[in-house]
Amino acid sequence: MDALALEATSGKKTTNGAAAPAVPVPSQPPVKRKPAKKAKKAVVFFEVEILDAKTKDKLCFLDKVEPNATIGEIKSMFHKSHPQWYPARQSIRLDPKGKSLKDEDVLQHLPVGTTATFYFRDLGAQISWVTVFLTEYTGPLVIYLMFYFRVPFIYAPKYDFTTSKHWVVHLACMCHSFHYVKRLLETLFVHRFSHGTMPLRNIFKNCTYYWGFAAWMAYYINHPLYTPPSKYTCTYVFIDTTQCAIFVIHYFCQIGNFSIHVALRNLRPPGSKTRKIPYPTKNPFTWIFLLVSCPNYTYELGSWLGFTLMTQCLPVAFFTLVGFIQMTVWAKGKHRSYLKEFRDYPPLRSPILPFIL
Repeated sequence: MDALALEATSGKKTTNGAAAPAVPVPSQPPVKRKPAKKAKKAVVFFEVEILDAKTKDKLCFLDKVEPNATIGEIKSMFHKSHPQWYPARQSIRLDPKGKSLKDEDVLQHLPVGTTATFYFRDLGAQISWVTVFLTEYTGPLVIYLMFYFRVPFIYAPKYDFTTSKHWVVHLACMCHSFHYVKRLLETLFVHRFSHGTMPLRNIFKNCTYYWGFAAWMAYYINHPLYTPPSKYTCTYVFIDTTQCAIFVIHYFCQIGNFSIHVALRNLRPPGSKTRKIPYPTKNPFTWIFLLVSCPNYTYELGSWLGFTLMTQCLPVAFFTLVGFIQMTVWAKGKHRSYLKEFRDYPPLRSPILPFIL
């Protein structure tokens, strides 16, 4: 009985007193477990509040703005709630009296918290730079030719549609017309603007400057009583050597100015606002970049100095002086911008005049 009890408890069967072999239990295949999903990072959205820069009144509140949103996209959102202020008309700032933020600035990279406060300033009605330049440069071209051909109601009736007997008058018309035709073609095919628009009010100021000076210069140069320098009172056939030299200098500077504009254009790919340090290229006219930050203004000054010597007319000299002062202001500002933006900017360069200014 003890043996039977032991057999029963052990679960083993015997045959003729021998123990029966154990029956193998089939093993179950391992259960495949699905990999655990990675937890997604929670996106922290921003709340953007836009206030009026003058009155500090709240103009707009934008909820759940993505952290990688740009200022340009925020302007578009603001435009939806205030259709009268399209993006080009908006100036978004961190401080009421600070500088405008760039459209490509990213929200999360700005010194703001998740609740960002910006200040809005209305830039006024805008107009494209291309339209402004075409208007500015077409006026002087047409106005000067009106005086050159002596259309009626400008001078005395007996001089209507007559021509000057002085060669320098015709030479001056060629130079003046070439200058503004070049500018018009550069506006259409060369220039790439970092800003698409400018305030509409500026076109009236700029046109008054260019058109007014063109009329003032043209009136005296093409006047029937205009008397050129004694060495220019020659026939159409003979041209003084000095006059030829001045003519060559003028066109030399015009070609140099065009070469610089092409070099600056090639620094910026289409649709990009990237800025690079301009360096001389294989074109010899660009070698002046070794000494000057804004050689386009240097060549511009040289061409108008040549035009002044050619005509020896007081309005032309005054226009050249005013233009030089304005170009110096622009050149100094651009030179400072280069020094601030690029640490490796060439230290030998001057803004507009080598080693002087």
